[in-house]
Amino acid sequence: MTACAIETTAEDGDHEGTAVRPPAGFAITANGAYAARLAGSGDALYAERWTLDGPEPYAVPLPLDQPEEPDAQLLPLADGRVLVCRRVDGRRHTFSLLYPTGPGTGELRLGSVEAPGPGPVELLPPSPDGICAYARHIGPESTTLWLVAGGAFGPERVAELPGRCAGGVWLDRTGRILALDRRLGDGPVKTVAVDLERGGEVSPLLQITEASDDRLLLADPDSGLLLIRSDAPSPGHERLGWGVLGSLLPVRFPDCLRLDDAAVTPFAVQPGQVLMPESCGVALRIDAAAGSWVGLWRPSGRRMHQVAAPPGWVAGAGAWSPEGVLRLPCSTQELPCALAGLSVPEEPGPEPGPGPEGHAGDGDGVARPRACRPVPLQQAPLTDRKPAG
Repeated sequence: MTACAIETTAEDGDHEGTAVRPPAGFAITANGAYAARLAGSGDALYAERWTLDGPEPYAVPLPLDQPEEPDAQLLPLADGRVLVCRRVDGRRHTFSLLYPTGPGTGELRLGSVEAPGPGPVELLPPSPDGICAYARHIGPESTTLWLVAGGAFGPERVAELPGRCAGGVWLDRTGRILALDRRLGDGPVKTVAVDLERGGEVSPLLQITEASDDRLLLADPDSGLLLIRSDAPSPGHERLGWGVLGSLLPVRFPDCLRLDDAAVTPFAVQPGQVLMPESCGVALRIDAAAGSWVGLWRPSGRRMHQVAAPPGWVAGAGAWSPEGVLRLPCSTQELPCALAGLSVPEEPGPEPGPGPEGHAGDGDGVARPRACRPVPLQQAPLTDRKPAG
């Protein structure tokens, strides 16, 4: 397929607080090598795999004799296969791996799971190991996690957690520690860390204030940067903030990430910035009445740079290179598989010192003594705290 690569430099509201989710029918592997989406139209939908790590992006259609339903969920794996989750009836979901084979499509059936209640089984974001895939079902009082690909005997239940758990953010590079946003009963939402190698053992992760709704949207294991949505700084009105995994400094809520007439949602963080969370590029989707466009920001920066979305952007999808180029998948009639590149402009001068508007009242840091064991936040004073060095 024809592809384009556009390199450009960017120029110069709150909404219902939910964890960041990929666009319907589109997902990218954790290493950015492959993507998958539902292609086609009407009653002729099929899975399509994109290869993103070559000289030019290209797409491979993976049609079967039976078209896919609009609610089919896709997840690419690091070996180029595509996992598809299909809802067969009100309770049963089946899983298969699709792969190109000569002129056709091969299908490896993995099995199915039964989900009690009306809610669907949902695939979690691609695991960092690129091999395993997980799914979640939210019941009335508990949430069940399944390993649906990468196991030895087909889908298997790995944990059942009290409460209703939404979201899903990986905190390490091995696919062991998963962060979920949990609500117990009528209480506030708090992010917890789930250890999948210890039977789903749960540790508190975000507790900015006792009554605040605190959700983790994105995390970068290399730098420890966390992107958070919380109503701690302004009860009843959620704001975007950032913190650092393992830091005792308060979570910051920059004014530049708050737009009065648009919703701002982060969707990608630059990897490879080891121990330098302030230097990570962050990509944000901005949605308003006029449409959707892109925000580019670094924690060390003074402002969020806004840039028009490239033609055909799959809104809310993209991945950073370690070198700081944001690659956005695009699809138009002329260019059905393409990538557009953006970079964050450099800003001279130091970042202004933190003020009251940049922190939550009684803000907390995130403490984790080692990579695999997150622990609850510790109270951190609001003022007179500066990063070491």
